[in-house]
Amino acid sequence: MSTFLDEVVQRTRADVDSRRREVPLEALQAQLDPAPRGRPFSEALIQEGISLIAEMKRSSPSKGPIRPDATVSDIVRAYERAGASACSVLTEPHWFGGSLDDLREARAACDLPLLRKDFVVDPYQLVEARLAGANAILLIVAALDPAEITSLYDQASEIGLDCLVEVHDDDEMETAIECGVEIIGVNNRNLHTLEVDPETALRLLVDAPAGTIVVAESGITSNEDVQRLEEAGVDAILVGEALMREDDPAAAVHALLGSRAPE
Repeated sequence: MSTFLDEVVQRTRADVDSRRREVPLEALQAQLDPAPRGRPFSEALIQEGISLIAEMKRSSPSKGPIRPDATVSDIVRAYERAGASACSVLTEPHWFGGSLDDLREARAACDLPLLRKDFVVDPYQLVEARLAGANAILLIVAALDPAEITSLYDQASEIGLDCLVEVHDDDEMETAIECGVEIIGVNNRNLHTLEVDPETALRLLVDAPAGTIVVAESGITSNEDVQRLEEAGVDAILVGEALMREDDPAAAVHALLGSRAPE
């Protein structure tokens, strides 16, 4: 029986194959500027205090529509104004309502480092991400085998992209560590069942090697959650739904981080 993740990965591979037939990888690569960009994404996650990756997210498979008519530029500018360290932009269209156009709009609207949040399974998506303005991409250990992780990780680095490598359990953490990744995202949500256990990040954090940047993802809704994660040693948090559901995303960022809005 296939799980949610299996279905998404299968659909993603088919979509990438379709796009590649229209525009071959070599044609995309020819559009890349020769000098890889710097590494603003990883650097943004090691500032003093816990860093926030604020997410532009219209909907989700577990909660349905969140803010389907959201304007990307308004959201990311609000995040930037409120002190987010980076932005995550959902580009998966079928379950999350995103697109590469959202990423392009975010890049034009703000100066924050951008993460392309998608189910990356093919080098084609790396080049797409870079051309659309991303500084980093997501690699989900549960969706890839170790050889694929290493290959995509190395190819991303070659074109100036950081990788947020996502894990959910001990075996996936071990795989990420063995692959020598720099940024590990611990997702409190099980992508096979979509259930959330807020203790997952705290439990797996202790296994991360010294010097690894650890990002907690999913189920983070309050300043109390943030304080607990920061005290445990988490470097950054990725939050989407708790911010997108609020009428004022900037105020939501301030409330989450426990900071004062400018007067």
